[in-house]
Amino acid sequence: MEVLQSLPPMAWGLIAAAVALGWALSWLWRWYRARRAHKALVAAVTAVGADSLVDVLVPDGMGGNFHVDFLLLTAVGIVVIDLRDVHGNIFGGDQMSEWTVMNGATRTTFANPQNALYDRVAAVKAVAGEVPVEGRIVFTRNGKFPKGLPKWTLMIDALRSEFPPIEREALASTVERFEAAWQQLKTAVSPSAMNHQRLF
Repeated sequence: MEVLQSLPPMAWGLIAAAVALGWALSWLWRWYRARRAHKALVAAVTAVGADSLVDVLVPDGMGGNFHVDFLLLTAVGIVVIDLRDVHGNIFGGDQMSEWTVMNGATRTTFANPQNALYDRVAAVKAVAGEVPVEGRIVFTRNGKFPKGLPKWTLMIDALRSEFPPIEREALASTVERFEAAWQQLKTAVSPSAMNHQRLF
């Protein structure tokens, strides 16, 4: 204690600077890891599409908009992706108004996301016309469904098997089949301020 009290002001300044530098480096490292994880997640989702739109507003036909995390142009048409990063065991069902999350001793709930997905799919269909439109609620690896997955729900690792990336030979014909609807959709949407980076 006496040694600390006898330190000159310059030494205290150096100690304070070292602590501040350590904190800043720690913060930068966490930020870098979160950003890298975010980029990898976006790449995993968009890889299944020939083209994609990320964080957009789709008109709802009544003067408002729906935020959509991802729109993918795939071999089966357009796919609406609602991305969720929920930590813990998730218990949800098609008829449940709320889904429950158990993360250790913590219990939380969130609204059944299926209804919101149906609304987003309907809005995209209204803009895109006759092209097939599907929707999926995709959960990251941080969550698990011990009792099974509800309808239209996928884990991130199953996305590629559900919607296999388009082979190079089929790419041109796929784009050609859905090009008009996809361009119409791209024209109708606008960037969303509600960025899915909020998940991290």
